Amino acid sequence: MASLALTSSVSCSPAFNSLPSIRSRPLSHLRSAPNRLTNLSSAVSSSFLPKLTKPNSTLFTKQRRSILTVKSSTSAPAASPTPPAPVSVPWQGASIKPLLASIATGVILWFIPVPSGVTKPAWQLLAIFLATVVGIITQPLPLGAVALLGLGASVLTKTLTFSAAFSAFGDPIPWLIALAFFFARGFIKTGLGNRIAYQFVKLFGSSSLGLGYSLVFSEALLAPAIPSVSARAGGIFLPLVKSLCVACGSNVGDGTENKLGSWLMLTCFQTSCISSAMFLTAMAANPLSANLTLTTINQTIGWTDWAKAAIVPGLVSLIVVPLVLYIVYPPTVKSSPDAPRLAKEKLEKMGPMTTNEIIMAGTLLVTVGLWIFGGMLNVDAVTAAILGLSVLLITGVVTWKECLSEAVAWDTLTWFAALIAMAGYLNKYGLISWFSQTVVKFVGGLGLSWQLSFGILVLLYFYSHYFFASGAAHIGAMFTAFLSVASALGTPPYFGAMVLAFLSNLMGGLTHYGIGSAPVFYGANYVPLAQWWGYGFLISIVNLLIWLGVGGVWWKFIGLW
Repeated sequence: MASLALTSSVSCSPAFNSLPSIRSRPLSHLRSAPNRLTNLSSAVSSSFLPKLTKPNSTLFTKQRRSILTVKSSTSAPAASPTPPAPVSVPWQGASIKPLLASIATGVILWFIPVPSGVTKPAWQLLAIFLATVVGIITQPLPLGAVALLGLGASVLTKTLTFSAAFSAFGDPIPWLIALAFFFARGFIKTGLGNRIAYQFVKLFGSSSLGLGYSLVFSEALLAPAIPSVSARAGGIFLPLVKSLCVACGSNVGDGTENKLGSWLMLTCFQTSCISSAMFLTAMAANPLSANLTLTTINQTIGWTDWAKAAIVPGLVSLIVVPLVLYIVYPPTVKSSPDAPRLAKEKLEKMGPMTTNEIIMAGTLLVTVGLWIFGGMLNVDAVTAAILGLSVLLITGVVTWKECLSEAVAWDTLTWFAALIAMAGYLNKYGLISWFSQTVVKFVGGLGLSWQLSFGILVLLYFYSHYFFASGAAHIGAMFTAFLSVASALGTPPYFGAMVLAFLSNLMGGLTHYGIGSAPVFYGANYVPLAQWWGYGFLISIVNLLIWLGVGGVWWKFIGLW
């Protein structure tokens, strides 16, 4: 072991290179001559100590200088290192002021004395629901988180059981909306969305307004064939609209939203509510209005009667609403004369359809076919969408990892299901029934003409939709009561039923949760929430003026009143 250590020392120390007598002799002599080890030790010490045995040696002089340099450097006081500047971590939690506003809304309403005729659980749930709505408006946290807090509060206060609070996660509508986002991912990923978008730009893209109208009337043509506005807007038109926005250089998050996307998203959403009002089969809840009409006034609303009454005000709204939004919320790019030529070049560059595009197109056609004819085959819209997504997953056109990464889809599923659950239990607890009866007594006691009384009822019915996350829930809760009172106050029953049925679709444009197409288009994130609600209220006034004004004249002409 000693020999190994010495060998190592010799090979690594440059001092030993200057001692040829040691290097030239084998280590066996060291074992037999202990006194040579002593000489070796003194040689080592003389090589490294500042006491020089050979003052004239150049080697020792250099070593001494280096040692002195090291000593002088170590003896100098070391400069204290500058401490790093503290890194400020931004607040990752909720925005405090909006959160306090939301909580204050719920607390104040919670402790207000419960009105006569209302149960305590119903009033407490109303407090939580309104606090959640305020939170959704002010957004102290993302929408899904706000809705989850609302559900948590309802369970914590024993206002709802856990199963009741989360019951709407088994409702098909939120899942259909989430599935629409997954379809949109495949639509864009494969390039099929861009291909169709470039075709639209090629034909109508010389102006933003022309592009918008082409989408609006395309959706209206499909409306009578696809009875789910969620499927129609989310499964077909949202992917197309997003592709058009990207193709025109309008993207989320880079400051180009207003270039085209904001106006186009809001326009397509608002007109989806109008097209849903135009046909009995354009929205899933429309047959419910027809059935309630039959049970309330013993008259049937047929498909042709519905379409005949709605066609004139509907077409006027489809023309006027995009134009109004074009004026008050305009895209920054209004004219693009070179767009059709550029779109044509893009299509030529894309070449023929790829295999994934063909699979995506075929899957979409099958899914839409099931949406149209699924009633005959006993296949609902959600089942058809799951079947289509299954094909995309099996073929690898869309991966499950990509579905999991669709954060907007899961966020939308959470907050929409939460609002459906709370709104549904407000109805089950009898609060909506109490509200309807209170309104009926109030309007009936005013002693007004049937026209004015019906006008008040229409406004109350329409704007009470702020408290509903589903058209079907609103119709089921209030349609019968309002129609009965309107008829009792002298309104022609069939006319009153038609108007309430049409408004049951148009009122969905008020919020980002009021109809199935709302979460889909809002979830694209092109339009801020405040602007969504503000322009929703503005368009509601435009639609009421058109449908009650132009529509009223048309309905008088065809003999509805």
